[in-house]
Amino acid sequence: MIIAALIAASIAALLHVYIFSMESLTWTSKRTRAVFNATEEEAEATREMAFNQGFYNLFLALASLIGVLLVALGNLAIGATLIFAGTGSMLAAAVVLAAGSPRKATLAVRQGLFPLLAVVLLGLGVAMGR
Repeated sequence: MIIAALIAASIAALLHVYIFSMESLTWTSKRTRAVFNATEEEAEATREMAFNQGFYNLFLALASLIGVLLVALGNLAIGATLIFAGTGSMLAAAVVLAAGSPRKATLAVRQGLFPLLAVVLLGLGVAMGR
């Protein structure tokens, strides 16, 4: 279970690094605007907010990846804590996105699926002792 959780957490983290790149680096590009269903005007008006939000996603990804590394090196307690904090926050953000912007529910599912798997599988793995 724990290995599966580490894989799910790693995928979630990599996805959030990609989200960081879209929000902080390419927010106003045509391709990124299409992903977020935003007009050129909306993207320009929200560029500073998206830049900041992208870094939140990057920091959650880093916490999760450091947690994966620590668990892989044998430090389950600290590693799992970081994974739960990182992927749990990713999952909570996906729920908020779906609740606050129903037209972005598909994005929320994509954003939250691997964090959900990581949280559930890691919880089961820790509870079962493996």
